[in-house]
Amino acid sequence: MTNKTWCLFAVLILAACVPSSRADQPNILFIFTDDQAPWALGASGNSLARTPHMDRIAREGAYLPNAYTVTPVCSPSRASLMTSRYGTEVGITDWIHPGREAQLGLDPGLPVWPRQLQKAGYHTGLIGKWHLGRQDKQHPTRYGFDHFMGHRQGGWSPVNPTLEKDGKKRKFEGLTADVLANEALGFIRSHAKSRTGKPFLLCWHTRAPHARWLPVAPEDMAPYKGVDVPIPNPDFPNLDVPRVKRMTREYLASVRSVDRNVGRMLKVLDELELSQNTIVVFSSDHGYSMGHNGIWHKGNGHWVLKPPPPAKPNIPRGQRPNMYDNSIKVPTMIRWPGVIKPGTVVTQTVSNLDWFPTILAMAGVKTRAAWKLRGRDITPLLRGQRPTNWDNTYYAQYSTHHQSRTHMRMISNGKWKLIRDFLNPTRDELYHLEEDPAEANNLIASKTPSVQEIVGELHGRLIARMQATGDTVHQTR
Repeated sequence: MTNKTWCLFAVLILAACVPSSRADQPNILFIFTDDQAPWALGASGNSLARTPHMDRIAREGAYLPNAYTVTPVCSPSRASLMTSRYGTEVGITDWIHPGREAQLGLDPGLPVWPRQLQKAGYHTGLIGKWHLGRQDKQHPTRYGFDHFMGHRQGGWSPVNPTLEKDGKKRKFEGLTADVLANEALGFIRSHAKSRTGKPFLLCWHTRAPHARWLPVAPEDMAPYKGVDVPIPNPDFPNLDVPRVKRMTREYLASVRSVDRNVGRMLKVLDELELSQNTIVVFSSDHGYSMGHNGIWHKGNGHWVLKPPPPAKPNIPRGQRPNMYDNSIKVPTMIRWPGVIKPGTVVTQTVSNLDWFPTILAMAGVKTRAAWKLRGRDITPLLRGQRPTNWDNTYYAQYSTHHQSRTHMRMISNGKWKLIRDFLNPTRDELYHLEEDPAEANNLIASKTPSVQEIVGELHGRLIARMQATGDTVHQTR
């Protein structure tokens, strides 16, 4: 054997020793905004939302208009994202309070998909919000992230933030939206430069559009500055219209600050020739209301009425805990070059429980039955398949224990939605979504036999879902 032949043989042997999956595994960029409403997206049909770069992801990939979260507030939603289990199953049912719940956090022994990708050879990073525990034992690096830069708790300043990087807290100068984006861009550039051959997973969890919304860059506020923005229900009784319009302008400017930085990221992926082998996922932890149904905020909503309704048992004055679609649904798009046909619209119901099995499927990593994942792999839907047996029922839960005390559980078949508050039975709700998508008319007290039949059917399905996950709050009635 000649030296030249031997060298060629040695190269082939070395190549065979490298895990074959690496060449096939795509990079994954997971963009996760905070508090972004399903309507705060141009692709939704709302021309007031100036989001050309988010819309580009939908245009070049798939848009999922019926995506939702299983709890409409940050910590339990993020726990479900990581574990594919409901908040009641992992002990996180409301946002983690930094004072009263300093020890609470996600059990690091639970299976989470970033760790599985790390084991499969991915270089992993989390930049931005965590809010699944502030103790060192709950540090993001305990869940499969090689790199973390951001904030372990919930909200923080939109400008000159104090963030953790390389295990130490330091103050950064500038707008938080840009500070986080700069770190995300640095992660991508550093990975491309390292040429390790590993694929990357980057979870970019933005702060915006979480309140407070200002300041933002002048270019982000420009489309809304001084504009008399239209709002969905200006005739709602006692609605503080001037306040809603002001908040709408500020909120959409904050959304635009994310979109501008998404544009920067997509440009860098193009420049580094990474776009064709990078899956881009865009979603949010939950939705948001802005005057809809007389409230603003998310599942732990606040009345924006003058004056607000009086307090009720377990519900302080000014509070309106809810499971409206504006709180439950989330903007969701996925770009997967060579797999998803551009302009695809997936109309089936999906949830944040589905990310665990879906992302592992995208990476060619198998799931295990022992993990007890509640979500479904949605890659067949993304590939254009339309399973006839896909269940479009969606079930969600939210037990509030900070501003109010509730045990809300809801189920919807897409036509009707039933909400039970097992701690406060007078708060039960029923909406005919086909005829009343704004959820303005609560029909729970209707004596019409056909309506009561629907209540009975949905209630039975609700209890079955609760029992299947070991949720026992229905026994409080």
